[in-house]
Order: sequence, then C-alpha cells, then structure tokens
Amino acid sequence: GDIVLLAKPVTLTEGDRVTLTTDVPVATDGTSKPEKLLYAVSLPPVHGQIEHINYPGVPISSYSQLDVVAQKASDVHDNSHGAGKQSLR
Repeated sequence: GDIVLLAKPVTLTEGDRVTLTTDVPVATDGTSKPEKLLYAVSLPPVHGQIEHINYPGVPISSYSQLDVVAQKASDVHDNSHGAGKQSLR
C-alpha cells in the first residue's frame, strides 16, 4: 500500500530534549499493523541526535511507531550554539 508520513518541525534550544509523540511523526502504510512501521533517520539533527530514552547519550538511526506511541524516542540538542527547527526525515 501507499506510505504516508507527516512530520512537523521540532524546535529545540541548547540542551533541550523533546520526546517524539504522534503529534510529530505520524505515518501509515495502509495496513492494520502501524506498530510495525520503522522510521529511519536519514538526516540527523544538525545540533544533536535522536535517542531511545532507555539509552541516553547513544544516537539511534531508526525507531518504530511503537517507540513513538510509547514515547521512547527523543530529539536531544547537544548544547552547541544555535537552535532551530529540526525536521525528522
């Protein structure tokens, strides 16, 4: 089926952490099993990384829709100068 992904920009300031929720990345592939969807981080945040909350400080390159629903993935700013909108792709 068709895959649809809607991602809203996330704005962080130095040192911020934003937990990814279904308000940020929302995807569907037309199946009845959205928990099996997997997001690949093809363009990491410029001033930080995407992390699993159980492994802080360790960047991840993918996470599942189930992680998003359970609020287990977050976008973390690295304290470098410069804040901005970071779009998940």
